[in-house]
Amino acid sequence: MLSCSDDKPIKQKQQHNVFYDKAYDYKEAKIPDSAFFYFNKAKELFLLQKNRLGVGKCLMQMGILYREKGDYFGGQEFSLNAIPFFDKKNLKHQIYIQHNLNNLGLISEDLGRYDEAIDFYQQALSFKVPGLILSLKNNLANAYRRTKAYDKSLTIYKNILKEDLNQEEFSRTLSNFAYTKWLQNPNFNAAPELHKALRIRLINNDFSGQNASFSHLSDYYSRKGLDSAFYYANRMYLVAKRLNSANDQLQALQKLIILSPNKETKKYFEIYNKLDDSVEISYSADKNQFALIRYNAQQNKLENLKLQKENTEKKYQIARREILFGITFLILITGSIIAILWYKKRKQKLTLEAENTIRENQLKTSKKVHDVVANGLYRVMTEIENQEGLDKEEMLDRLDHMYQKSRDISYEVEELKPINFQDKITDLLNSFTTKNTTVTIKGNSRDLWAKVNNQVKHEVEHILQELMVNMKKHSHATQVDIGFKQKDNRIHINYRDNGIGITKQVQYKNGLTNTGNRIKHIQGEITFDTNVEKGLKILISFPIA
Repeated sequence: MLSCSDDKPIKQKQQHNVFYDKAYDYKEAKIPDSAFFYFNKAKELFLLQKNRLGVGKCLMQMGILYREKGDYFGGQEFSLNAIPFFDKKNLKHQIYIQHNLNNLGLISEDLGRYDEAIDFYQQALSFKVPGLILSLKNNLANAYRRTKAYDKSLTIYKNILKEDLNQEEFSRTLSNFAYTKWLQNPNFNAAPELHKALRIRLINNDFSGQNASFSHLSDYYSRKGLDSAFYYANRMYLVAKRLNSANDQLQALQKLIILSPNKETKKYFEIYNKLDDSVEISYSADKNQFALIRYNAQQNKLENLKLQKENTEKKYQIARREILFGITFLILITGSIIAILWYKKRKQKLTLEAENTIRENQLKTSKKVHDVVANGLYRVMTEIENQEGLDKEEMLDRLDHMYQKSRDISYEVEELKPINFQDKITDLLNSFTTKNTTVTIKGNSRDLWAKVNNQVKHEVEHILQELMVNMKKHSHATQVDIGFKQKDNRIHINYRDNGIGITKQVQYKNGLTNTGNRIKHIQGEITFDTNVEKGLKILISFPIA
């Protein structure tokens, strides 16, 4: 909400490309699927024209569209693919390089990789191209703030305030400066500057800016006056609804859940869950639409290649026909025509069947990839990142295991072999221990799991893995406690951390939705306790048999 993207397409024509013009117009009209479709077609035309800048521009814009729809890894892929098509020494390319690096920085921030975001912003600022400098400096300062490098962040804000700013830029920087100074020193009186920035935004009907100001003021008063904090959180929610910004509504609802009286907490929590589900569905639909556009474009490209091949074959047949004579010529031509017609008809039938099968398998496989492979890979990445002296062979074995699991998904094979489940759960939870995060496990005994069947164990493993991945990505917790106990023929799992609680960032994966489905599958229950002073507490229970 507080970072600046300045993602308006830069319209500069070197060679005429009507598809790029259409894509630009659709993006300005906020019709992203049509914009993506024409950016993809424009890229193919630029490739034929050997226009490297045009190809890079299209890939950059497709990466921005993916980020705006919440598919951060897809957006990162497109932006990284755009880099080789730009020439750093060419002044005409530098503004596009700057926008592309800014997009990569914003994606890294969304993924919680703040050091990586800082690096991208600094690279972008090395190009002295006017237009995006203030936004890049603001984004860099925000990234430093999120790493708690407050001195660096405040220095950048101060330098921005010395610039010749318009009212929108001044109010944005002043609010960020006061908010950061308060984060550095909780005793700092940030209210005058925060209210000054809000007044400017109210006068100028800057609703996006008002949204940011209400967020800052709600956080500020949360330690001084809960009534004021609740008031500004509610105003933030109303402005976010006016802007039709689902993400900002979710953030405001998170604040209202924490700040509201106990009797109203449930109401806001239900609104949050309903909105979060609709956002997930919308993001999934958009990402699937983009994937379908890419798939269809690839299929069209393959069809064109097939047509070219068929034309070549026909020319060859014509050349042969010209040197043949009499009955032999007629027999050969007749046989060729019959063979081609039969082959094409059979091939069309097989191709149609194969395409239908591929589509069905893609839908099934994409659902399983998140549950089975993605979180497992993230766990391995976490261990590589945070544990020293890892055994290379052991890591290779782990990665090979993940590879085999991915192959199993493609064949719809789900292996449920008997295992020493106590040790497997211990290894899973301990793999998320880092120098900054301590994981404490209680009650995970062999007897606890003795009567639990393998199917339930499989679901419990993925439930715990999803909770730990979400903790690692979003909570910033330094202490995680997980307790296991058996009572009344049920197993109870108590999860608690001291992180930031429920945040909006869970929306870029379907993790909580999948977790809920798994718990229902084993006839279990899950409860989120939002009354804890800090962090998150989750209670899970399910029957043993």
